[in-house]
Amino acid sequence: MKLIIFDFDGTLGDTKRTIVTTMQMTARERRLPVRSEDECASTIGLPLDGCFEALYPDAGREVIDCCVNTYRRLFQENLQTLKPRLFPHVKETLSVLKEQGYTLTIASSRWHKSLSELTHDLEIVDYISYLVGADDVVQAKPQPEPVLKTLAAMGFDARETLVVGDMAVDILMGRNAGAKTCGVTYGNGTREELAEAGADYLIDSLDEIVGILG
Repeated sequence: MKLIIFDFDGTLGDTKRTIVTTMQMTARERRLPVRSEDECASTIGLPLDGCFEALYPDAGREVIDCCVNTYRRLFQENLQTLKPRLFPHVKETLSVLKEQGYTLTIASSRWHKSLSELTHDLEIVDYISYLVGADDVVQAKPQPEPVLKTLAAMGFDARETLVVGDMAVDILMGRNAGAKTCGVTYGNGTREELAEAGADYLIDSLDEIVGILG
């Protein structure tokens, strides 16, 4: 393995509280039924419009687009009081992997601008060589395009690549691209969901990845 592609939300960054709160605030502002925390969290990993389509399958395109715009505004406001944080051992693990010569990138369903801002705010930007956001691809997770775009940009082969994520869509994205996959069990998906998606490895803490690679 030479290249590691990480998901962000639920894998590197603990953003669940910020995301779920913002989804529920969006529903209230748009006068839609407020979904539960579990229902909202189950959509994390999808592109933002896909999250609201899953939560409100009978809503039209105009309503979904309004929800997306409202969510983006509220999310920026909520960052002032509901600051995301890194999961335990993330920064130290990224540092070790970088020192060992691995190329580290992120493929997220978050928009590129937001992803870039969060990597700066959480002080991991120096470890990350390349970012792919939802607006950088035509076909988002679980399609392989985010991985394939990264491979083309960084000059690696799928056989040299490990995709790491907390949701089934991350694992399926990696498998569809021909890469090895590692599911993290501390995020928004369950161990059973990750295993069913076909993860090659399952870890309970990000620092365990060093042993897998070794």
